[in-house]
Amino acid sequence: MAMKKLGFVFQSAPHTSNAGREGLDALLAASAYSEDIRVFFIGNGTGQLLANQQPEKIKSRDYIATFKMLDLYDIEQVFFCQQSLIERGFDGLPLILDAEAKTTEEIKQLMGECDRLLMF
Repeated sequence: MAMKKLGFVFQSAPHTSNAGREGLDALLAASAYSEDIRVFFIGNGTGQLLANQQPEKIKSRDYIATFKMLDLYDIEQVFFCQQSLIERGFDGLPLILDAEAKTTEEIKQLMGECDRLLMF
């Protein structure tokens, strides 16, 4: 039986809800069962990639650093929408992981190749 291609889509800003942390937890758990995982950061979700965040100042847990562990979980297909990054003024800022910049159209195509998309 062929493995399903899973897509994890981070679209919410960090530390504004539990979505980012819950998505990360689900992503790491799914990696134990699937080797074909793609991760997408789009819209406000591109904020999840920013280095040097200080969530403790708003009494939030720092889960962002855990994104650095994706390599350890053999999650290598990580993409972000370049346009989303630019629109939010994040272009040129340091990112916490080595994600691949893609156009909006490329992101849509890559998402379309996934059997399931989970939105966070």
